[in-house]
Amino acid sequence: MIKNKVEQRLTNYWAASISDSIREIQDLNLKENKTSYYIKSDEWEEMLEEAIEAAIGPASVEMLSGRLSPFKLSELVDRKQLIMAAQRLLKLTYEHSAKTLPAIIDDHLTEFPGGEDWQAGRLE
Repeated sequence: MIKNKVEQRLTNYWAASISDSIREIQDLNLKENKTSYYIKSDEWEEMLEEAIEAAIGPASVEMLSGRLSPFKLSELVDRKQLIMAAQRLLKLTYEHSAKTLPAIIDDHLTEFPGGEDWQAGRLE
């Protein structure tokens, strides 16, 4: 999501990675009783903050041909916006079944920067 927000585009790989991550979170977060969750929908913010900080270094290597240092990328990242976008996707895991979730996530990804081009197959 960091790469998407900074580069203002969405690749097939990034979309698949985001979707796979959200579906994996849904699977891991659902307790064995299939009716309750380890992490409630309003408990994600601190974990997302930590995840963003941990992802900045690797993202700086992978995006823009590695031209941004982690320090510069850290300055560019709108953490509040990223957290809000992640929380919207995570909320879907509480509202949709594993069967319908992939299509719902794809619909939401079309709202990301470059999402309309991704949906139309206009990829770089």
